[in-house]
Amino acid sequence: MTERRYKTGFLLGAGLGVRLRPLTENCPKPLLELKGRPIITYAMDHLLSVGVDRFIINTHHCPEAYHEKFPELQWRAAPITLRHEPILLDTAGGLKNIEDLLSDDEAFFCYNGDVAADFPLQRLLNAHEQARPEATLALRTNGSPLNVNVDACGSICDIRHTLGNPGVFSCLFTGIYIVEKSILQFIRPGEIESVVTLFLQRIVEKPGSIRGIVIDDGNWCDIGSIQSYQFLKMQRD
Repeated sequence: MTERRYKTGFLLGAGLGVRLRPLTENCPKPLLELKGRPIITYAMDHLLSVGVDRFIINTHHCPEAYHEKFPELQWRAAPITLRHEPILLDTAGGLKNIEDLLSDDEAFFCYNGDVAADFPLQRLLNAHEQARPEATLALRTNGSPLNVNVDACGSICDIRHTLGNPGVFSCLFTGIYIVEKSILQFIRPGEIESVVTLFLQRIVEKPGSIRGIVIDDGNWCDIGSIQSYQFLKMQRD
């Protein structure tokens, strides 16, 4: 197979940040600051380290804040495209909503905008490029919840115990993954849908199409509460 470039990083920045209120009442969670810059910029740096050279961010809550933080619509010279969702479309719906921006991409990175990580992202890229499934998820064997089940072949066989298939071990899903653009054909335009629902659908219809790679090296943190945000701030100071 010819080696491909993975140049686009889609950062999910449209969430409401309910669990971090009141900090997020007037600020999207990915724009909360760590060491004087938005959380989302750490995700951008992580992606830049593996050759990503452009970013797409979906917005919903306080969209003007993204323009204020990135007035030139770039980060470290990499261009940023903002795609607003007047109606919050959830993760899979947000993917479908940027399909027209992906004309030159066969596959691209997806990265939750409220995640801070520094693990070796190249391992995710290598795993996806080797097998080229419809999606490859970065997983960890520690943390909570361990609700992604993996079979002996490295394929994800269940998520959130929906299909009753325990596989051979369970992992945490980091919210960082690579998808083939072709998977977007299974999402209806305007559909409010989670990627978990999409992945479960593909697991049932085409076993082996969703794979995972365990990356326990490095650090990973989901900024899902005020406590986790304050802890991360202390770690970064």
